[in-house]
Amino acid sequence: MVMKTTVSLSKCSKDDVKKAVFEAIEKTDFKPRKVNSVIIKPNLCYYWDASTGETTDKRVVSAIIDYVREFCNPDANIRIAEADATAMKTRHVFMMLGYTDLAAEKNVELFNLCNDDFREIDVETKAGNLKIPLPKSMLDSDLIINVPKLKVPRRIPLTCAMKNLFGCIHNPIKARYHPYLHEVIVGVNSAIKPDLTVVDSLVALGRYPIKLGTIIAGTDSLAVDITAAKIIGYNNPYKIKFIGLAKKTGVGNSDVNIVGEDINDLKKQFPKVNNFLFTLLWDLQLKGIKLYTGATGDVVPPLLGDL
Repeated sequence: MVMKTTVSLSKCSKDDVKKAVFEAIEKTDFKPRKVNSVIIKPNLCYYWDASTGETTDKRVVSAIIDYVREFCNPDANIRIAEADATAMKTRHVFMMLGYTDLAAEKNVELFNLCNDDFREIDVETKAGNLKIPLPKSMLDSDLIINVPKLKVPRRIPLTCAMKNLFGCIHNPIKARYHPYLHEVIVGVNSAIKPDLTVVDSLVALGRYPIKLGTIIAGTDSLAVDITAAKIIGYNNPYKIKFIGLAKKTGVGNSDVNIVGEDINDLKKQFPKVNNFLFTLLWDLQLKGIKLYTGATGDVVPPLLGDL
């Protein structure tokens, strides 16, 4: 019999982020243990401030560092890790979003996953087998903590736990995997198994950014994403392709016990996105940009061309 995975929802009252993070973790199935090497993987996909709902708030990461030192090992080697992307350089994003200062304050290391050694995994797609390079640190560390955002970006119904691990791929040009995005997300999550996921939904992103003031936590990425999908408005989370594929292939636990705050209250607050209309309008805009660049010889910004 498969045991239910607990996913917790904790409100952040009076901007007390550390208290909310600690409470959220304590309500999950996570059992603190002695560890030596720790990887914390936020979502720093671009240079937007956390207030936009796009990137992980450094206060959440700061609280997680405090939790690790208090309950796991005060002397653990802790790395905050992100990988270069098509239109983002990790060294710049760390500095611009305040992580350089945080690392100095907390005496932790900032780490570019693209500088790590890697191991390849095989992922089957409609186009055949793909070799996906994954950083060894994300496979071998004693404790892996995934710290995504709750958001609905362009071209995919949900970015949260599982999609944030797609960002670990060792190859900076991740746009090459976009035609097979859902299969690759599931493939990556079959290999990288975080011990804990702590979702920053202090500010979440739907049709517009919204102050949800909530921390979501759980030990299973699929269970966390099922919960997130319900918050953003999916009565049937398996309609999101990578969630349905993960359940079908047994990547994660789909039997979820949600505790803490009332999920229906969060669902009412979340600004719903019409994905069909948004995608249609975005595709039309991209076609217009490409027609323009074809006529003028100008260049499509990487951030636009890859979405």
